[in-house]
Amino acid sequence: MSNGRSVMSKERSVMGKEVENHGTPSRLPNLATRERIIVALDCPAEQARALARQLKDEACWLKVGMTLYYATGPQIVGELRELGFRVFVDLKLHDIPHQVRGAAASIVRAGADMLTVHALGGTAMLKAAGEGVREAAEGLSLATQPTLLAITVLTSMDDASLQQVGIAHDPLHEVIVLTELAHEAGCDGVVCSPREAQYIRASWGPEAAIVTPGVRPAGADRGDQSRVATPSEALRAGASHLVIGRPITAAADPRSAFEEIVRSINESDRDTDE
Repeated sequence: MSNGRSVMSKERSVMGKEVENHGTPSRLPNLATRERIIVALDCPAEQARALARQLKDEACWLKVGMTLYYATGPQIVGELRELGFRVFVDLKLHDIPHQVRGAAASIVRAGADMLTVHALGGTAMLKAAGEGVREAAEGLSLATQPTLLAITVLTSMDDASLQQVGIAHDPLHEVIVLTELAHEAGCDGVVCSPREAQYIRASWGPEAAIVTPGVRPAGADRGDQSRVATPSEALRAGASHLVIGRPITAAADPRSAFEEIVRSINESDRDTDE
């Protein structure tokens, strides 16, 4: 993994495999569309609880990020699980390996089904996170180990913002470098924008979890996102799960907004198959 390689060679060869410049859909036939959408509760605690009640029995996944987790503590994860949701705890761990190992274990014990760690922390830190996840899962006798995802490049970042922090490459190149690192360290998948999902899916294969924020229905406000796609575009590119927040949570009727996104994806899939 040499930084001397050109961006083009990085795009065409990921994890030692030649990659064509087109999407390779995720092969997860047992997942219904609603199981692929993770609703981001990036809001105050009472609003998050109200949204969860509105989405109960409709959405399957909710995301708890820093705003909500730091306001409520880990108990919010248990509350959401009691309502029947699977919970993605997105705290983007980034510290020395010892701290990250303990934090990952604590997040699993709180009830997380999915969690994140920054790939920029390096191999030792990523492996430590995996050890924490495994130890906690074994201690709880979980039938299924929670999914450990590596954060690559935030979807709010573009070429200019990467350069500001000393990264000379464009987002695609950096995502590929960090994905290789995550794969080698034993992570279950990555978080990347829909624009990079096609390369990761084609190289890592059908087993990888590829979670894409930066997803906006056609015509929706981009907000602070730089690298975006519609839900159908992201899934066709190879995403296994989509993180969607404000288009659902800021809607006048969040449940109807969720249902409309599911409908539009299913309709797009039918059009593609015909």
